[in-house]
Amino acid sequence: MRRAVCPGSFDPVTKGHIDIFERASAMFDELIISVFHNPGKDKAMFSMEERVEMLKEATKHIPNVRVTCFSGLLNELCKKEEAPFIVRGLRAFTDFEYEFQRALLLKKIDNDLETVFIMTNAKYSFVSSSGVRELATFGGQLKDLVPECIEERVRKHVYKKFE
Repeated sequence: MRRAVCPGSFDPVTKGHIDIFERASAMFDELIISVFHNPGKDKAMFSMEERVEMLKEATKHIPNVRVTCFSGLLNELCKKEEAPFIVRGLRAFTDFEYEFQRALLLKKIDNDLETVFIMTNAKYSFVSSSGVRELATFGGQLKDLVPECIEERVRKHVYKKFE
């Protein structure tokens, strides 16, 4: 069975993420989307549990996807899940530089891990979770940026902060 892990903070999940998940799911028998705790992003909008819940809802149309969460080293999750592949989405060349360095570091830690880079669809190349959070904070339009099933949830979460 070809199994891959697609890690990220997904705070919140965007349509760009969904595009990568759909395309990666065609390449692997099982795609494990894992919400990771990122110490560099301590000001998360949603808890890990909320992000897992939203990802499950947003990916329920992809039959070979499983959503988890993990705190620790990516190579440890891959070993636990028997997943020798890591899927990373790229929006721009700057993403590639960052992800390339991370992939080389993982390769140094575990030579059996392979990283697969998937370029996002051009229509999502400008979409990022941080951009969505900022737009939502100022009441901007989220249509076509996040899955419809979580759009209202993002908006309500932002409004709660200001009540």
